[in-house]
Amino acid sequence: MFKVKKAEHTNKTFRMPTELVKKLETLAQNKGVSLNNLVVQCCEYALENIENTDNDK
Repeated sequence: MFKVKKAEHTNKTFRMPTELVKKLETLAQNKGVSLNNLVVQCCEYALENIENTDNDK
């Protein structure tokens, strides 16, 4: 049976340097994605590729 899935989202506000936001906006526009989508992808990539140290839990 077909079931419609709804993704769960949470709204948060983050302060970011103006120059970083400009770079992200330009990249998002050039790639044809929303700024939000790009930021989510960047965060997911960073979390998946972060180096683990003995101090990380």
